[in-house]
Amino acid sequence: MIVFAHLSDTHLDGTPRAAARTEAVMTYLDRLPYDLDAVLVTGDIADHGLPAEYEEARAALASRHPVLICPGNHDVRAPYRQVLLGEPAGDGPVNRAHRVAGAVFAMCDSSIPGRPDGRLDDETLTWLEGVLAETPSGTPVFVVFHHPPVVLHAPYVDAIRQFGEDRLAGLIGRHPDVVAVLCGHAHTPAVTTFAGRPLLVAPGVVSTVRLPWETGTWGTGADGLVDLDIPPALAFHVLDDEGRLTSHYRVVTP
Repeated sequence: MIVFAHLSDTHLDGTPRAAARTEAVMTYLDRLPYDLDAVLVTGDIADHGLPAEYEEARAALASRHPVLICPGNHDVRAPYRQVLLGEPAGDGPVNRAHRVAGAVFAMCDSSIPGRPDGRLDDETLTWLEGVLAETPSGTPVFVVFHHPPVVLHAPYVDAIRQFGEDRLAGLIGRHPDVVAVLCGHAHTPAVTTFAGRPLLVAPGVVSTVRLPWETGTWGTGADGLVDLDIPPALAFHVLDDEGRLTSHYRVVTP
């Protein structure tokens, strides 16, 4: 059995509010009596992509559990690499594969520098295809990135989702060992499907996006959509020995 946590969109920016919400979630995880196999953080770790924000994130996301990260549209690749990964600065996509507890987590970079929407570029898709091809048959694989590649019926988020998803869908369709696709960006927990697999969207740590039937409007503007009072939340995903994937969601009070 594999058990891992999934959180997203900490948007650390040097303010006490964002710091307190991230601290609440990470403290909750570190106080668990069970050792998680991983903690996934699916992007928008920093709010402005500044080196100081990544210094804050490096300390805030430290955990006794293995922490696996990928960038979002608010992240900036060069300081992300330098501070969080300890690597030389570079502007190419930040893609990393991790083998944890008998599974592979392919952490992909869906960001497009300077834009809020997302896309997996040719380099990332080629990299992902290589990871899937090299993974032994029967090994569960989770494909992870920031931007949802489908419409979630949240107009503001849908306008800046991941586009050009057909190639990704084809790639996943050729690899039956892909268990699920995991992402963030939406600031609301959601469960749907993509390429015939579960698509699991983490809630936002820093804030929650209100849905059209909560606001009474189906527009794509951001005014009145962001709720700063709903507490942060996270997901737990469990892959059991029969291959069944189950998700649980928890709210954490700062």
